[in-house]
Amino acid sequence: MGIALADILAARRVIRGIADATPFVPSPFMTAVAGQDFLLKLENMQPVGAFKLRGALNAVMALPDTVAGVTCCSTGNHGRGVAFAAAMRGMKAVICMSRLVPQTKIDGIRALGAEVRIVGATQDAAMMESRRLCAAEGLVEISPFDDPQVVAGQGTIGLEMLEARPDLTMILVPLSGGGLAAGVSVAAKAINPRIRIVGISMDRGAAMHASLQAGHPVEVPEYASFADSLGGGIGLENRLSFPLCQRHLDAIVLVTEDEIRRAMQVLYFEDRIVAEGAAVVGLAAVLSGKVRPDGPTGTIVTGRNLDMETFTRIMAGQDVQIGEMTVKGERYAP
Repeated sequence: MGIALADILAARRVIRGIADATPFVPSPFMTAVAGQDFLLKLENMQPVGAFKLRGALNAVMALPDTVAGVTCCSTGNHGRGVAFAAAMRGMKAVICMSRLVPQTKIDGIRALGAEVRIVGATQDAAMMESRRLCAAEGLVEISPFDDPQVVAGQGTIGLEMLEARPDLTMILVPLSGGGLAAGVSVAAKAINPRIRIVGISMDRGAAMHASLQAGHPVEVPEYASFADSLGGGIGLENRLSFPLCQRHLDAIVLVTEDEIRRAMQVLYFEDRIVAEGAAVVGLAAVLSGKVRPDGPTGTIVTGRNLDMETFTRIMAGQDVQIGEMTVKGERYAP
């Protein structure tokens, strides 16, 4: 099982006018930091507030009218995309999530008419419930990262970035289960084989990073994080996103919670953009010096579906508790 540029081009036709053509804009502040043109692909401007709508819409639209409904496991944004797409089709949707998912993401999914089931303390537990529903109720599972239609949908982001700026030398991709990184890398490298694709994740519980190091999918502990959308496993039976990331990612960089906090402040105070912790890891990698661009660089601001009370505390420079960790606050200064 795999995908090619033709699949991504087909996905673009499916999502056109609903989930495509998000802004791709320069960040003057980050350009000065990087010493190269630095651009932001604003997927936080999607109707559901996150890039996940692209893949979910492409997958749900491919289903026949006879299916009983759809289900998925999600850390929040994929579930929101599936719920939105299912509502467009008039289909039942059941979204399975762990107890680590913030309440604001649960509320957003329910507002779209989907049923939410909270199962266990890990993404793997939520995945098992989603698969149980498929067997017990005849629902169709829409994987957040291991579905060719989903990966092709996410790949349309890479198409749009390279069409807007064919001179890009690097794309920094937030990395979780690998569906986004897989799709973007297939599209980008089909257009420019020399472009570098760098996956960025948090430094605790980065499942794809651990799996690539091991040479096969592995389970990892899950932790509360500012980048909660990047949490969860990749599935021990991963057939698609793991081999594609293995083949196409040029590097993986891990960033700390403090570096994510700082990047959220930079994006807000310098570019006036509200974004989740997972959405700013590309900025965090450059701000921390862990990535040094050598030419025009783009990153994907993946979503905006965050707890605003936490966001307000970060912007005010206050301490924030995430799970058992306290991240010390610091007032923003350029």
